[in-house]
Amino acid sequence: MTVRKISAPLSDQVVLELRAGDNVLISGVIYTGRDAAHQKLFKLLEAGEPLPVDFNGQLIYYVGPSPAKPGKVIGSAGPTTSGRMDVYTPAMLAQGLKACIGKGSRSQAVKDALVKYKAVYLAATGGAAALLAKTIRQAEVVAYAELGAEAIYRLVVVDFPATVVNDAYGNDIYEEGRKQYAIND
Repeated sequence: MTVRKISAPLSDQVVLELRAGDNVLISGVIYTGRDAAHQKLFKLLEAGEPLPVDFNGQLIYYVGPSPAKPGKVIGSAGPTTSGRMDVYTPAMLAQGLKACIGKGSRSQAVKDALVKYKAVYLAATGGAAALLAKTIRQAEVVAYAELGAEAIYRLVVVDFPATVVNDAYGNDIYEEGRKQYAIND
């Protein structure tokens, strides 16, 4: 498996070079968003109104960080289950979003949308929230402050670790792993 350093935001070229199973270290800007923020974004899209953030080329991290302790940029910042955003993800990818970061599997509709819009789904390690937070150098709320931890944050990260689960070619590292360990009758 390859370890690649990538810079956010992402170009189509970078996305198309990534393959399921690749490990990446992300540096640059990523945005956060969980269920409540996605609901608000989706309502804006349905109404034909502009989004509060231009997601073209961007990455969104499914996280609700804990409050920062004194002297820290952010509190613990571990991934949440991505499947809860599946209903909203194809519409976000249509807006130019190039990567989603979370944990767990994605629906077939999301996998199909990743191929259609040339995007990837990345997994961050669950249970490593304090370690992941150490890669975050800046954090500021950019939309929906009333949602608290579920607000949309703009994060500046350095070497944020993730693994490509679903690539822009329809590959799924979780499915491949299950096939390798399946018991043949």
